[in-house]
Amino acid sequence: MAAPAGDFDADNQFKFIQRKTSVFTNSDREQEIAPVVDAGGDLEGAGEKDEGTQARSTFDKRLRVVILIFLAALILGWWISSTILTATRGQWVVQSFFAWFFLLIIAFRFIPNSVVTEPITAIWMPCIQVPWYKLPRTARLTIGWLCLLAIVFGSAFGFSPTGNSDYGHRAISVLGLFVFQCGFYLCSTNRSAICWPTVVVGLFLQQTIALFVLKTGAGYSLFKYIADLANDFLSEADVGAEFFFDAETIAKKWFFVNVLSAIIFFIATIQMLYYLGAMQWMVKGFAWFFFKLMNVSGAEAVVAAASPWVGQGESACLVKPYVDIMTPSELHLIMTSGFSTISGSVLTAYVALGVPPQNLVTSSVMSIPASIAISKMRIPEVEEPVTRGRIVVDRGDAGKNQPVNALHAFSLGGLFGLNVAGQILTNVLTILSLVATINAVLTWVGRGFGIHQLTLQLVLGYIGYPIAFFLGVPSAEILRVSQLLATKLIENEFAAYLELSSIQASSNPLSHRAFTIASYSLCGFANLGSLGIQIGVLGALAPSRGKVIAKLAVSAMICGFISCVLDLSCF
Repeated sequence: MAAPAGDFDADNQFKFIQRKTSVFTNSDREQEIAPVVDAGGDLEGAGEKDEGTQARSTFDKRLRVVILIFLAALILGWWISSTILTATRGQWVVQSFFAWFFLLIIAFRFIPNSVVTEPITAIWMPCIQVPWYKLPRTARLTIGWLCLLAIVFGSAFGFSPTGNSDYGHRAISVLGLFVFQCGFYLCSTNRSAICWPTVVVGLFLQQTIALFVLKTGAGYSLFKYIADLANDFLSEADVGAEFFFDAETIAKKWFFVNVLSAIIFFIATIQMLYYLGAMQWMVKGFAWFFFKLMNVSGAEAVVAAASPWVGQGESACLVKPYVDIMTPSELHLIMTSGFSTISGSVLTAYVALGVPPQNLVTSSVMSIPASIAISKMRIPEVEEPVTRGRIVVDRGDAGKNQPVNALHAFSLGGLFGLNVAGQILTNVLTILSLVATINAVLTWVGRGFGIHQLTLQLVLGYIGYPIAFFLGVPSAEILRVSQLLATKLIENEFAAYLELSSIQASSNPLSHRAFTIASYSLCGFANLGSLGIQIGVLGALAPSRGKVIAKLAVSAMICGFISCVLDLSCF
């Protein structure tokens, strides 16, 4: 259903070429000037240097082949051993997946991709793609909308209600889905440029994932396992943090200690993986898949898919080489996807507060396609992204900062992570302090009218009343849920979940339906504190795009906030 990548007019192509030229001209000129300087100097010395460089390059290639073969043999031996041994035989599915995943990565360093792509193309093109695009565009869109309506109404009314839910509340939730989408359409920056196949496919995938995760045990187990892996990996940063603090401080889960440590460690790891080429392979895979499915760029796809597992700050660092040359639509999408999910590192903290892990995992995963659909409706793509359909990734900055080996890349990544962490700390501190100042002023003004608790949370709680209504919350509990949403938006989701936990422990808890809706709707980083994180991370990744990032950040936060509440039409 995705439109072909070449459907852009001549003006947009010219702008794209100008943007790429302005970014890469300086480095290209430097590379062209270097041989000229050598030609004017000692030609014999330059020739010897070229021969030495070529010999070193040949040796490096041969050494890389030997290392890859040795690594493949080691992985294969590990897989055979772990499958045979009784102690690890019970996990043969997971072990086989990881072993053959890395074996295929190594194999395709020597096997051309055409071995796989040509047979698939031979079947896909004549049987699916060609007949599909022979249909008129209106017919394709009609089929897409009918499929979307079928799965929305089927998920809402095809399963028996549970708890205090009923078909009336589900009907309100479905109505809310359409109301919100109409609102984004009316607020679009360019309605004529909206790629409707992307919107339809995104919303369709949202409902499909919901059915897979909520109605099948295998779906939930799969996504929970991935979240646990991400959480375990990020928790390794606590070991380094404990060297500077102590175990008691680490156990308190302070933002300054735990979260910033995880960010520094993660960025350093990503930079090392960039140098080794692993990230390039993953980005290319996501670029191909999402280009075929939703017509988005590879960089957008990677950030959106990684956000539920590693968080908004870390996921943006996955596409560091591209942030400086992203289009406004791309920047808006990667911020929206970060706002619409939580990370694996905070999953266990929310579970400890009594939030069902199934709700958290499902909401984050469903928000991936929903955030893409909403963002592309709010700010459609009118340019040609560099990473659409194909990607060529650098291994680091050119010049003196280019890493010489993996360890050096890891070290440089750590320094860059420290810079990102510092900007995050500064932005979060200032924004939260600003909110506190505004609340103090509102409270002082409110006392003059006899209102002693006038705050942004109270005001937004009443403003968000229609949002809670269209979620299908029982009428007697709409205000309480809307105030929880306001707490999440003004403070953060952790404070909102704490308040939800205290409500459930009180003598007047929320009903099952209201609690489920609240636990889903609060699952996301869309709050003013995270607004500072997004601006800090992307500002550090692309200082030249600071004004564009700040301009789009509030819109992305609202889009991410709404995408969190669109997951409940099937309840």
